[in-house]
Amino acid sequence: MDYSIKIGGEAGQGIQTIGDTLARIFARAGYYVFTHQDYESRIRGGHNFYQIRISNNPVTVSKSFIDILVALDNESITQHERELRPNGHVLYDSSFLRQKFEKSNFLDIPLSELAVTYGGSKIMANTVAVGAVIGMLGMSPEIMYELIKKTFKKKGDDVISANLKTAEAGYKFAKERCLSCSFVVSGLEPSKMLITGNEAIGAGAIASGLNFYSAYPMTPSTGIFNFVAENAKEFGIVVEQAEDEISAINMALGASFAGVRAMTGTSGGGFALMVEGVSLAGMTETPVVIALAQRPGPATGLPTRTEQADLLFALYAGHGEFPKVIFAPGSPEQAFYLTNKAFDMAEKYQIPAIILTDQYLADSQWSYEGFELTKLKYKDYRLKGEKFQNLKEYKRHAFTETGISPLGIPGQSSHLVVTDSDEHDEEGHIIEDAETRIKMVEKRLFRKMPLIKKEIEPPKLYGEENPDVILLCWGSMYGIVREVIYKFSDSFKIAMLHFSEIFPFSEELKWIELIKNAKLLINIEQNATSQFAKLLRMETGITIPNHINRFDGRPFTVDELKEMVYAYLGRL
Repeated sequence: MDYSIKIGGEAGQGIQTIGDTLARIFARAGYYVFTHQDYESRIRGGHNFYQIRISNNPVTVSKSFIDILVALDNESITQHERELRPNGHVLYDSSFLRQKFEKSNFLDIPLSELAVTYGGSKIMANTVAVGAVIGMLGMSPEIMYELIKKTFKKKGDDVISANLKTAEAGYKFAKERCLSCSFVVSGLEPSKMLITGNEAIGAGAIASGLNFYSAYPMTPSTGIFNFVAENAKEFGIVVEQAEDEISAINMALGASFAGVRAMTGTSGGGFALMVEGVSLAGMTETPVVIALAQRPGPATGLPTRTEQADLLFALYAGHGEFPKVIFAPGSPEQAFYLTNKAFDMAEKYQIPAIILTDQYLADSQWSYEGFELTKLKYKDYRLKGEKFQNLKEYKRHAFTETGISPLGIPGQSSHLVVTDSDEHDEEGHIIEDAETRIKMVEKRLFRKMPLIKKEIEPPKLYGEENPDVILLCWGSMYGIVREVIYKFSDSFKIAMLHFSEIFPFSEELKWIELIKNAKLLINIEQNATSQFAKLLRMETGITIPNHINRFDGRPFTVDELKEMVYAYLGRL
């Protein structure tokens, strides 16, 4: 079983509500689920869609072809009818579209009429649509009913009853009228967790001891902000909506200096405003974690689309020379664990740690049986209590063999906790002499970086152990490329080399031999200039000759990328 469902319509029609509800039903039924969204930067109007893929096997990317199209506007028919498989069906309401289609695979369901008849309001048309899709698939409606009861529990029995009746009406209508529907949905499996990239970053931050989160809302990073805020009371987190991104990063730095684990999040335009704060963190050696959710630029660009074009920006963000780490998770699971690692390394080495994501990963949903919490690492590297009070001498920026100085919390002892944005001495006071400047740069950069590199994991190889063909990718390309290599695994010795710990590169460089021995190397990125390939050449001297780039703001589907890769494979 491997089905794709697309819900299309205008902003404001509840597309996300229908899609998210269906995805949760499928995950509770135990199916593997992957979803992604395409939406315009407007509150109402335009054309948006929400695509769901369900399968008995793990799925990590959307396909180009769909089995059910829920069309809430005429644009959905115009744009997406051609994507239907030969046995695909369209679910629509002729009163919405103001026209009727005389085609055997078009099912006209009176969504509004059923919503008013059974629920008393047109607003419940979305619930009717959910029931209709479940009916078309031939699934049992019980999980749908359970989810409705849980979702509307706080709104009272009347609201629950109305939604149950409208869902049942949609279910029965589709099941009885869609005589040509031939979908076969297998038996149920244990329920799975459904989580987005943004939620995984937020959960990873909370699991890592996050105490303070400050941000100015900016798509597509806002989901992290929302997730942390929703859970702030339960976990004792202070959440602050700043007036702008300059304030957001400086608030986070202030909170970190005061002794708590702090984080901020933004997108490219907001990160541009944060750059001076990144340098301030570098000079004052203040730990901070920054989530940078990429979207197409420059300027406002395509606010709701996806791209991987901020890699070099993140790499060089901040004036002067100081260490930082950059992680780029490829899945929500990686996002969860890498966020934990970002917090650990930021505090251990007293540096900024950047988590690079993008709209595609931020908003897409993946299903998992769960995350292994025992893999999480938490160690408090700060001086506290008696350990700090009993210290004979405290120098905030003391020269040490590792370059890592004691990190005290103001007010925890009689010692002064001093630092400055100007170059400073071991105690944190401003200096101008050359000798101290040299020592401080060596301390912050040359002593810390070798230790940081030891903790960076090398890229992961998926597929053939000794491949003739290697597809290189980073970040959110993980799921797409991974499925592509398995499509070719029977015919070619092919593998994927995926980078998620982007900078600095790991000390372990065995993977370089794989690249040198491969007959065909293809670098795949969602940007115009192959930014990761440039970083790879700078760090290793390796030049990648073949590139597949996409920069129209839309993600690859597995079918699209498969065709592009096959064009190269034909040269072997």
